[in-house]
Amino acid sequence: MDNFELFGNVEQGKNFLESMKNGRFLFSLVISYTETCEIPGITFAGADKDSIQFTPPADAEYLHYGYCKTIDKIPMTPDGKPTPGLLTKTALESASIPHLTINAGSKISPQLPFVDTGMTFGKNISTQDAMSDSQVSHAVDYGRIVGRSMASLTDCLVIGESIPGGTTTALSVLKALGFDAKVSSSIPNNPVELKNQIVNSALERIDSDHPYSMVAKVGDPMIPFVAGMLSSASSVSNVMLAGGTQMAAVLAFASKIGFNEENTTIGTTSYITDDESANFTTLVKEIADIPAISVNPGLENSQYSGLKAFSEGFAKEGVGAGGSIISSMIKTGNDSTRFLEIAEKEYHRLFTSQ
Repeated sequence: MDNFELFGNVEQGKNFLESMKNGRFLFSLVISYTETCEIPGITFAGADKDSIQFTPPADAEYLHYGYCKTIDKIPMTPDGKPTPGLLTKTALESASIPHLTINAGSKISPQLPFVDTGMTFGKNISTQDAMSDSQVSHAVDYGRIVGRSMASLTDCLVIGESIPGGTTTALSVLKALGFDAKVSSSIPNNPVELKNQIVNSALERIDSDHPYSMVAKVGDPMIPFVAGMLSSASSVSNVMLAGGTQMAAVLAFASKIGFNEENTTIGTTSYITDDESANFTTLVKEIADIPAISVNPGLENSQYSGLKAFSEGFAKEGVGAGGSIISSMIKTGNDSTRFLEIAEKEYHRLFTSQ
């Protein structure tokens, strides 16, 4: 397991890696939306403002079909850097890990069978409350139902997300809950000033110290929903939150509503844990006594600039990439060299077929 670095509760992390060698994984992709992502310069998740809303359903379709139905091409930046979903797809397929899509407030529904929560998308937190308190409560309750059902089918439920602009709402939630967070970005030059400006104007509207009310004002629908999933799923099986900043916010909110720390892990890429503009590992330690597992997928060695870009600070993480690579490596015993070979095949297939 040389590809992994452990932070936080290292002993528990080692036990998890050991116990899951012959275990079953189930991956769930929670797609959602916050209108905060429409603020110019905040995210790279989509070619332009109008196409950003298609990123979550397109990520889900790409994982299932290998191509997208709601848009012509897979989600990518204007200069052709692919969605981190490429890493997730490679990881899940190489290890035959089953997956399901859950729509928890995506603006556009994916064209595939999915679990529908009937939740609506979050509003732009720089100008108004993201949700009502009752929508947050509804999100938590639905998350608990879905989490318990899915966890009972597996030894480890891996939860990933696709929500453009989600690092900004995550930063707001972390700060609202009292954590001194510095978060990652999908762009190498993290627009820290812009994010802080948005977050500060959102935090001014907070008038209650109730966690539900805070998330309603400054969060997004994915955070309470996945926190609900974690709270019930962790009482039934292992849960790995697959992601960086957004999953730290989920963890922070879950720590207010309760979850089983002994069955919980957070899994991400080394591009998040090595990011000097963020404080991910310190943050996780402050929030909960759980392990954070980081994997280096070895993309800096890729012959393709689009894959190499992840190691240079683009996207870094998303669509549950880190957690699904970790799960895949535990299950198959593959190392990063082997993973890179498979990822390059997929990259080549995509860019020769399009």
